[in-house]
Amino acid sequence: MQSQDAVIAKRADPDDADAGAPDADEIRSLAEAAGYEVAAAVTQTRAEHPAANLGPGKVEALAATAARVGADAVVVDNDLSPGQHCALAEACPDGTAVLDRRRLVLDVFAARAGGERAALQVERARLAYDLPRVRERITRELAGEDLAHDERGGRRVRDIERRIDELDRKLAERGDDAAARRRRRREEGFAFVALAGYTNAGKSTLLHRLADDLDFAAREPDHDDLEGTAEVRDRLFETLDTTTRRATVEGYRTLVTDTVGFVDDLPHETVASFHDTLSATGDADCVALVADASDPPAELRRKVETGLDLLADAEGEVVPVLNKVDLLSDDELAAREDAIRELVSDPVAVSAAAGRNLDALRERIAAALPDRRTAELVLPNRDDAMSLVSWLYDYADVRDVTYEGDEVRVAFAAGPSIAERAEAKAEALGAEPVDG
Repeated sequence: MQSQDAVIAKRADPDDADAGAPDADEIRSLAEAAGYEVAAAVTQTRAEHPAANLGPGKVEALAATAARVGADAVVVDNDLSPGQHCALAEACPDGTAVLDRRRLVLDVFAARAGGERAALQVERARLAYDLPRVRERITRELAGEDLAHDERGGRRVRDIERRIDELDRKLAERGDDAAARRRRRREEGFAFVALAGYTNAGKSTLLHRLADDLDFAAREPDHDDLEGTAEVRDRLFETLDTTTRRATVEGYRTLVTDTVGFVDDLPHETVASFHDTLSATGDADCVALVADASDPPAELRRKVETGLDLLADAEGEVVPVLNKVDLLSDDELAAREDAIRELVSDPVAVSAAAGRNLDALRERIAAALPDRRTAELVLPNRDDAMSLVSWLYDYADVRDVTYEGDEVRVAFAAGPSIAERAEAKAEALGAEPVDG
């Protein structure tokens, strides 16, 4: 994205007990993630003004600041109604784009959506957001005249509506490729672990620590969605698409998915891709809810509570993880644990960056995964049996292989579906399973 200058603005409601003074740090980070250079910031503490969200005097100051710095855009860290959006656009210098928080995030998504489905979803979300604002702008230009009387305006609205319908058809035809892949991999014996949490909580670094082999994708053509490398950057929304790695956790063959980070004050239903990334948590066998332990205690509590709300429909156990504990003293960590004690029990305190306490996290994840069957097969010592042993090494946790004359004994642990397939393959060879 080409860098442009922007002025950021934020209004905090004085009646909101948790608001305090307006903090523009996150909207600054979002603007920078969208490719803007933040030239100035304007903040205000007051109740929402119905006309332009900010008060009249602050709107004038914002417009003057945008003119002074030659801003390409004004980014408002509040949700703007179509009328408020148009009012701010009219007050700002000609050619200055006005974006609220939701529209800015959609722009970031549009630039980072790596897959075709995600790109289609983001385009639809942007058009659905823009449509009422286009209608409002045309209505204002016509000064109350019937929209149908303006051919160009009416055509613009109809073009957007037709494109939304077209995108809906394309998305319906594509189906949910990610869900289909997860079903196939579950049949292959993988358990699923999802990493969820706010942006910059350290999920990508944790994924690096848990992963077995970052070159796995290059060797496995059926898993070409598993990236061979994973850059770790302190950057919001490095990609809209989920990132998945293979990891062996206490003997479990797992696929660990790093999902898109949560963002404050963004209705997640706005972007269907949020549903997709949350669906990875919805059917995961275990969800590690990763939180930045270096956040102040009250902020940490709020983020953990929000994360638990978003994961309320998750089928698997949610394991709370306090990351970045290397940045805290023992007393500071104790204060964080006290802050979330009513929300979660026994969070796992780790440092992904320093590699601290990761074995304890692996044990907690393994304890949350579905029970595996232990079994033993007695096979004839011949080539087709050796093929089954090789298959078990790929799809199960082989504990022992013993050669006894004309027989081969294989002890293994696996999920129910893989155990049943192994026993069926053994039966086809004329062997008998021996329960372990």
